[in-house]
Amino acid sequence: MLTLLFDGIAYGMLLFILAVGLSVTMGLMNFVNLAHGAFAMVGGYITVVLMQRFDVPFLLCLPLAFAGAAVLGAVLEGTVYRPMYRKPHLDQVLFSIGLAFMAVAAVDYFMGSQQQIMQLPEWLRGRTELWDGALGMGHYRLFIIAVCAVLTVLLQWVLSRTRFGSRLRASVDDQRVAAGLGINVNMVFLSTFAFGCGLAGLGGALGAEILGLDPTFPLKYMFYFLIVVAVGGTSSITGPLLAALLLGIADVAGKYYIPKLGAFI
Repeated sequence: MLTLLFDGIAYGMLLFILAVGLSVTMGLMNFVNLAHGAFAMVGGYITVVLMQRFDVPFLLCLPLAFAGAAVLGAVLEGTVYRPMYRKPHLDQVLFSIGLAFMAVAAVDYFMGSQQQIMQLPEWLRGRTELWDGALGMGHYRLFIIAVCAVLTVLLQWVLSRTRFGSRLRASVDDQRVAAGLGINVNMVFLSTFAFGCGLAGLGGALGAEILGLDPTFPLKYMFYFLIVVAVGGTSSITGPLLAALLLGIADVAGKYYIPKLGAFI
């Protein structure tokens, strides 16, 4: 039971990292980006390619995956996303889901349709048993929980305690007034969107080993991202975190105890 709880928490933490960027763009920028999973897939493929073809260490691949997805997000935000900010949400949904299908087709063409295999470092493959096996903690899942905890504290601090967070909230509330006060609204939005995409890329890099990685990734896990955002809300960081933990624990426990109804639970 304790092992299932631990695995569910680790899975929920991973879903949080993957979905929190979508929560930020929807809650603070009022933009519905259903192509969010495509940036997670980009981070996963960056990690796999760097590790398999160039022997780059796993820990170094994580910031590179974040940076790669963030740069791609910044480029797309300044070119194709920005004109969609003032459009109705239905237009944003149709546009972004079209981008997701384009990403699936592009990755399938260049990387192939087979599932990618990622070899973790030796120190992340082990497992620690406590209390005569009552609690089994995989080292990699423990690593994911630690990374997520650090990111949660960092995000909460940036959004609530820094000048950038204040400028972001002001830009969302009234762009014209914010611009009149000397705030570069376009740069604030670009930075926020790029950071959200970078978090998705980091989540994709961390989740490649657990979730699997293939060209259908953005469509396969889109529903999980939307559940986290819908249940947790978009007004804070703690809401999506609690929703992701609830979803992760319910998913793992449901598939273990009632395999045929696991996904439904």
